[in-house]
Amino acid sequence: MIQIFMTEDGAIHQKDEIQSGAWIALTNPTATEILEISETCGIDPDHVRAPLDEEERSRIEVEDDYTLILVDIPSIEERSGKDWYVTIPLGIITTEEAIITVCLEETPILAAFMDGRVKDFHTYMKTRFILQILYKNASLFLQYLRIIDKKSDLVERKLHQAQKNQELMELMELEKSLLYFSTSLRSNEVVFEKLLRNEKIKKYPEDTELLDDVIIENKQAIEMANIYSGILSGIGGK
Repeated sequence: MIQIFMTEDGAIHQKDEIQSGAWIALTNPTATEILEISETCGIDPDHVRAPLDEEERSRIEVEDDYTLILVDIPSIEERSGKDWYVTIPLGIITTEEAIITVCLEETPILAAFMDGRVKDFHTYMKTRFILQILYKNASLFLQYLRIIDKKSDLVERKLHQAQKNQELMELMELEKSLLYFSTSLRSNEVVFEKLLRNEKIKKYPEDTELLDDVIIENKQAIEMANIYSGILSGIGGK
């Protein structure tokens, strides 16, 4: 699916055609849609395709006419009627004319921008928009980590009552989620550090402050994931 958005008079509007300063959001795009955006925006189709591969690692690719930023974002996967936490790639491609996001599925991170819930957001302020996405991402990791912590407490209480296989399996799944999160958050951190040094992406003083906030929020999520992993290991080892 291709959606095109523009901010005008402080509000977000959906458009039918790509214009200068637009945000093009690709969600699980078809092969035809990938080629259409690649040709229109002058991007290597492989770079548009990259975020659709769940094994892709976080990184920055700087080309002559555009920059690709790949980060991991948290996602909820439903299995056997329960929610489990995993990570998937999100691609942000910035060109002279537009900003393009590519993801396998709809995410609350981008939905907040589409719904007009993010203040001081403009599609044409590309660097700030990228940093706002990255900040939302770090915040969502923290939100999901708190949920994992609550779930762990619940499982621990059940385990104290009786040693049940189901609870032990649940514990293993939560540990796996924390491992995914820790790995992804550390990979994202490397990308943020490179963004600080990247000269091709124009940064204004307020953008640098926002990037610092992103790095702090991400570090907090890494620490939280490590603490919760330690707690869960302790519960599993009892």
